[in-house]
Amino acid sequence: MGEVSRRDFLNSLGVTVGAAVAASAGSVLSPAKAEAQVRGTIPDKPYKIGHMTFFTGAAAVLGEPSYKGHILAAEEINAQGGLLGKRKIETFKADEAAGTDANVKEMRRMKLSEGIDLFTGVISSGNTPALGPVAEELKLLTIFVDGCTDFLFDKAVPNPHYIFRITNMQSADGVTAAVATAMTWPQVRKIAHIHPDYSYGRNAFDHFKISLDKLVPGTKVVYEGWPKLGTTDFTSHITNAIGAKPDLLVSSVWGGDYIAMYKQGLRYDLFKKMKFTSMIAFGVAPHAIGKDHPEGVIGGIHSNYYWNYPPAGKWPLNDIFVKKYYDRWKEYPNFQSEGAYTTLMLLKQSIEKANKLAGGWPDDEAIIAMLEGASISGPAGYLHIRPDIHQGYKDAVTGFSKNDPNYPFQILDPSRMVTIPIRNITAPPGWPKGEPTSTYTWIEKTWPKVTKA
Repeated sequence: MGEVSRRDFLNSLGVTVGAAVAASAGSVLSPAKAEAQVRGTIPDKPYKIGHMTFFTGAAAVLGEPSYKGHILAAEEINAQGGLLGKRKIETFKADEAAGTDANVKEMRRMKLSEGIDLFTGVISSGNTPALGPVAEELKLLTIFVDGCTDFLFDKAVPNPHYIFRITNMQSADGVTAAVATAMTWPQVRKIAHIHPDYSYGRNAFDHFKISLDKLVPGTKVVYEGWPKLGTTDFTSHITNAIGAKPDLLVSSVWGGDYIAMYKQGLRYDLFKKMKFTSMIAFGVAPHAIGKDHPEGVIGGIHSNYYWNYPPAGKWPLNDIFVKKYYDRWKEYPNFQSEGAYTTLMLLKQSIEKANKLAGGWPDDEAIIAMLEGASISGPAGYLHIRPDIHQGYKDAVTGFSKNDPNYPFQILDPSRMVTIPIRNITAPPGWPKGEPTSTYTWIEKTWPKVTKA
């Protein structure tokens, strides 16, 4: 391949910065009526859903909004009589903080004892590879809101039938952060990393590094810090990163762990000594980020959704959702809120389509057939479910932190949001399974190394 400029290659990825184009609303977020013509007899027994997320511990600041988004959608659907106007949603909740083994037992209990019809939620990428095979074994229809590891569909359940996932894959986080970094600070050369020492952090490191190596050749990793998930003291990692004198610090620390890390970093003037890129810093409940947060840094949101983007008036579906969520919970939603909400609206759409085709209450096979290849408009934009691996795809998003006098917490600057078509930064259908992921080997083999600005 000949010489490729960074600008030309970024343009080929379809990267944009700024406000979204105007669009009309008319979809999932206004379920004022069930399907106009419901066919056949519909039972009136509750439709039981098990929803698992973090309700306790440092991760609750990321996970509890998932439950709130779920409940908001369930309440809207139930206000219309329920699914197909007849079956009201009944939710059983479970605390993901119990640990992977306990979570697997709880999934089994919900199915076998409570008789749930659907399992949703899950935040940690350490949990879905354990829960996915069990859901398949139990023949339990499952739509994971998150638990984003590529490993789920690459290896744990390579041929899924009963399980689906809404949130962008883990690899997209590292790639999105690298693209935003290359666009914004292409002069960086010395890179320090602080990531949680489990699958999410390792994946974020790998995909950021391979992508930045392609986009900004000549960079060097000068420090790697691997705190355990749930760490409260980041002092040694902060001081070691400062000691390495990097141009840039990259981190995928999330939830309450990230709140602790950035506040400790302020005491050491960490953000005055280097630039900062994160994969998921702003993924927490928005009010958890204080006004003291450093401005102008790349505040990742799991490449997925932020409540003020698209900005007001540009995507009415988001305007409606944010207002409903705020009115219900007196706070703004995060990407987990949007994912859990859209999960139930996608379920509703699929059930209505299946009923229209065959009449009566659709069985799981009919619902699955409607979920495979489904598309829906939601607060984050368009979501498409790939029929082969049941993975949801939304265009990737990240942004820049900014203090705004209109809010008591720091937000992402809506005029500087970076968006990337998701198909351009993830392995395409048919690409061979790879190590550590298919997306990694696809980038390694197909992306050129840029040779000039």
